[in-house]
Formats: sequence, structure tokens, C-alpha cells
Amino acid sequence: MKKTLALILVLAMCLTAFAGCQPTTSATTATEAPAATEAATEATAAPEAAMEPVTLTVVTSYGGDDGNRANYEAALAGYEAETGNTVLDASATSNEDWKAKVMTDFETGTEPDVLFYFNGNDSDAIVSAGKVVSLDEIRAVYPEYADNMKEEMLVASPVDGMVYSVPVNGYWESMFVNTKVLEAAGVAVPGADYTWDQFLSDCAKIKEAGFTPVAVSLQEVPHYWFEFTVYNNGSTADHLNVPASSSDETGMKWAAGLEDIKALYDAGYLPENTLTATDAETVQLIADGQAAFLIDGSWKVGFFQTNCADHLGDFALSYVPAKGDRQATDLIGGISMGYYITKKAWDDPAKREAAVKFVEYMTSDEQVSVFSVTAVTALKNGVIPADSLDSLQKSAIAMCAGATSVVGAVQDKLTSEQRGDLFANVKNIVTAKITAAEAIDSALAK
Repeated sequence: MKKTLALILVLAMCLTAFAGCQPTTSATTATEAPAATEAATEATAAPEAAMEPVTLTVVTSYGGDDGNRANYEAALAGYEAETGNTVLDASATSNEDWKAKVMTDFETGTEPDVLFYFNGNDSDAIVSAGKVVSLDEIRAVYPEYADNMKEEMLVASPVDGMVYSVPVNGYWESMFVNTKVLEAAGVAVPGADYTWDQFLSDCAKIKEAGFTPVAVSLQEVPHYWFEFTVYNNGSTADHLNVPASSSDETGMKWAAGLEDIKALYDAGYLPENTLTATDAETVQLIADGQAAFLIDGSWKVGFFQTNCADHLGDFALSYVPAKGDRQATDLIGGISMGYYITKKAWDDPAKREAAVKFVEYMTSDEQVSVFSVTAVTALKNGVIPADSLDSLQKSAIAMCAGATSVVGAVQDKLTSEQRGDLFANVKNIVTAKITAAEAIDSALAK
């Protein structure tokens, strides 16, 4: 069953760029009847008269270096022009510091009106505290809210099993390559059967040719390599298991994955400043033709389109090298983020409708299609096909088409404190200041 669901998700990821708008009729779901329907009848109907313009505060992960930043800014301008409302945007790039600040804002009562944020454990605190509004409650007043989305793809909170966020798009994680660097080093573009041993051999050739094999900041974003090295020491079936300690089967798998990262560091295959560099600095290495490989997500396509437009043909999507039970074509992906309306905005009569309209605008078929040409979506009708696709988009679609399975990121099973502690220790593991087992136990104790 897991493999079937994974393959369905892969197919959806690969076809979104070409999916036509096929109207569908969905049956009434458990979230709509009968209680929600009765509530909708008794509740105050959504106001029909034009409301006075209001100012909304909005926080998203579409920071300045996000590949979709330009699309996000255009969408904000469109919403403001259509509604007369003003958006105070406080978006920043998604990382652990950003997540911590979002949580602090909620704790101090300075949360935004609308938040684009993660599902799963990351949002447990704000759900448990009653800081965000469920779709059931919103639909009691606005019955058509998020009705363009497939109900089965809306992600329920682990806290109470209710849905709180409306997604724009899902994600995949895989490997970007600079084909010009590979050519200069005499290395072939990796294929669907790319192994870890082949990868290590290629890294040696790339380093010998004077390039950095792997673009990664262990200071800021070690989590992509953590996910795939752990995956390489396990399988799709057990990837989402979380250890109880470093000495159990899963803990030893995690330790082996972290040791693989250390091996790359010891071999000199990572940037010289990987322990201190920012993610933006190391990504720039592959953009500038100084590095060969980058593990990142579907959102990074936009970065290359924006920053490497004059040499976009130098980049392609391939597969993360595999060993053990994992195939290179086994990806990590899912739907991890969505738009939340906060209780603060919902309880403000002047802001309630503006917040609802904002989320509806940002999650409309038209807007989702702009953000999600090569990503999985929850749209009932699929994305509206783009007029043309560039070479990197075509490469991404081809990569997805060859995928054999998709599994979620196990880091999402950890609390923010556990995740922060574990990833902060990756640089200490590779420099032998702490063992992988000690780092795992330290994180699990948080």
C-alpha cells in the first residue's frame, strides 16, 4: 500500500506541469457534514458588502533568496490591487532561526494575521495553544473555503487530526548538478542507477579537476544530506522511524548516515568553509560553476531561473546517489507547508474576511499554478499548464517521471528542539568533537 501511494504521489508530481483543468465533483466530506453544515446555517454569513480596506500582517518562508520570491511579490501586489487591502510582509528564508522566531511571536502575542508555515510537529505548539483556526471553523462561515483542493491531500495536525492549513504546493528533494563542471572534470551526468561508490569516485575526479564536488553549508543546512544518508542506510519502509536511542536499530542507521557525511568532509569533498558559510554562499558555488552537486528541493528551481537565466542550460536535475536497499530514484517529498489563519485575525471583525480572501487568492488555481510548475499540488484540477517550459523545468519533470517512490522527511518527526540540537551538532560530528551516537542521544533528550 505504501508503495502504491508513493507512486501515485510521484505521478502527481510529474504531471502537474501538464495537467489540464478538468472540473470534478466531490462528495460531501466528513469535515462538511452534518455539523459544519448546520454551523454554516446558523453562523453569520460571509459579508457581501464591501469591507473597509484593512492592513494584514503576513509571514511566509518566501524570503529574499527564495526561488519563488518574485512570484510571491507579484501575488501580493495582485491581492492588494483586487481588494484595496494592504499587506505588511515579514517573510524570511525558512531555517531553524526563522522557525524559532515564528514560535516566539506566537508566544509573545505578536503573531501575524496569516502565516505560511509547516505542518506536522513544527506547528503542534500553535495548534495546541489554539492560536490558529481550523478549516471546519472557517467553512462554517465561508463554506467554499479551499474547495479547489483535494480533501485527501490536506494535511491534518498530529495534535487533534483536524486540518488547519491550505497548501500551495508540495515538494520533492533531489540533486541539482552543474553539467559544465561535470564535463570539465570528465564526469558523466548521474543517471537513475547512480550508486554511492560511483559518486565517491566522481567526487575524487571533480576535486582533482579543481572544483568543489558538493555545495553544502553544514553550518546552516545539513538536513538534506542527513535525510538522504540516513535513507541510504535504511529503506522507504523504515525511513520515517525515529530512534529511542542511538543504540537501537534506527539509531544505528542514523549514526551510519551521519558518518557518511563525515566521510565526505574528511575526503575534502565539501566547501572549505562549509562549517561557517551560509546556505546562500554555498549555493552560489554551483551557480557560479565552482561546484558540481547540490541536494535541495523543488523550490530551488526558481533560484536558478532567477539568478542563472543567462546560463540555465548548465544545470539539470538528477538523483541522489544510493546504496543498500534504497534506489537512487527513491525521492523524499510530500506536502509540508500551508497557509494558516490565526485566531488573532479570525476574532477581529475588520480582518476576518480580508484574511480569508488573502488565503483564497494565494491558493487559487491560478496562483498555485505560478508557484508550482514542477511541484506536487493538492489542486482538484491540477495546475494550469504554462505556455512554455525551460530546460531546467523539463529536467525536473523528467527526474520525477523516473522516480520509483516518495517518502516524507524524517526530520519532520522531531520536535524543533530535537532537530535544532541534532543539526547544530553535524559540524561537531565531522570535526570529531562529538560522535554521531552522542549527537543522536543529545537530540533525543531534548
